[in-house]
Amino acid sequence: MRRLIASLTAVATAAFMLAAAAPAAAQTEVTLWTHWAAEKIKRDFVEDAIRRFEEKNPGVKIKASWYEKTALYAALKTALRAGQAPDIFYAEPDQVEYMENGFLLDLSDLNWQNIEPWAKEAWSYKGKPYGFPLEASTVELYYNKKMVDELGVKIPDSLQLSPDAFLDLVRRAKAKGWTPMSLGVGDRPFPGAYLTHEALLKKLGTDDYDKLLKGKLPWSDPRVVDTLKWLRTLIDAGLLPTSFTSLKLGEAHTYFHTNPGAVMFLNGSWYTSRAFNPPDKGGQPKDFPLGVMKFPAVPGAACNDCRTLSVQGSYVANADTKRKKEVLAFFNSMASEEAGNRWLENVLVQTGIKSDVSKITGPNAEYFRLLAATNKDAKYYFGAPSQIMQGKAKEVFTQVINNAFPAGTIGVEDAVKQLQASY
Repeated sequence: MRRLIASLTAVATAAFMLAAAAPAAAQTEVTLWTHWAAEKIKRDFVEDAIRRFEEKNPGVKIKASWYEKTALYAALKTALRAGQAPDIFYAEPDQVEYMENGFLLDLSDLNWQNIEPWAKEAWSYKGKPYGFPLEASTVELYYNKKMVDELGVKIPDSLQLSPDAFLDLVRRAKAKGWTPMSLGVGDRPFPGAYLTHEALLKKLGTDDYDKLLKGKLPWSDPRVVDTLKWLRTLIDAGLLPTSFTSLKLGEAHTYFHTNPGAVMFLNGSWYTSRAFNPPDKGGQPKDFPLGVMKFPAVPGAACNDCRTLSVQGSYVANADTKRKKEVLAFFNSMASEEAGNRWLENVLVQTGIKSDVSKITGPNAEYFRLLAATNKDAKYYFGAPSQIMQGKAKEVFTQVINNAFPAGTIGVEDAVKQLQASY
């Protein structure tokens, strides 16, 4: 009997020890470094996606670390070289150096059926996909309805002002002592280029615009030169803030909707990620009279309905991850129409996930209706210049078209010469 009791006690003790150790042994931690620390609605979406995934996968824990973009990129640069990068991290398709240096996991095994083909293409390198395309965006022209009314300007039913009407709006705003358009490049290499690349896309149409970016159409083409001259007229009329070269992206938001208050703001449709935060977190006032119009018509345009649609914030996986199965499972958990609709309804910006806009409800559904109206009948060119151009041409484009040209420090002739020589 004593031997039996001793044996049963030993078995019970061993079982207890195994049960106590089981949860720790089964827990797998996946690390995620991501942008959007200050963009509450995107952060809320990702944190919700993590909670949903962990509920269905109790043995897996996603440990997220939140950064602002500049700090994130600096941390990743060091971590990747040291072999200490996280399992998953934020990236954008123009960061081809990640793929060129073999830092990213091939995501061919992902469930791509619920991802838009153009979004997958944006993240493809040498025939293989490397990024989960969560965020997509168009370039939108936001405006203050009250200020536009006070200027006596009527936005037509088409939502697109003619070239003359747009110039008239700029001049009326300046005459009233207002800044016509908020825009700044103090901490970003792309916002200043919105003005030029959207105008050139409309002027040339998608095929010739693609040739221009890839060096198959010269920047000295008369249509390109004419468009730059038209833009220079707007710039010389005082379109942009005097602080354009130093104004940071976040500051450009508040310049538009809070202080001092510009009439318009040209920005990616991810405007909501900052502007729809609470006012004390940098968001627009609750009663702000937000309107959205189309980019103005361009003189002699081949396609005034053309506009850029590009993949932006995405998630990629470390090529050296030891948790490939869990990483793919997390990505697949977001690759559904349900998740795509949840992104649209809460973040209010486009996504590379297939979704159904007719199902969007909630308190901000009206904003998405405005966004949909400006995109009605649009003909899209997929990819921003920074995602299409490479090498020296990309560098010169950033220096000239993002900064010097819209700042008015370089003329049309010099801009054309520098861009043409960059190829």
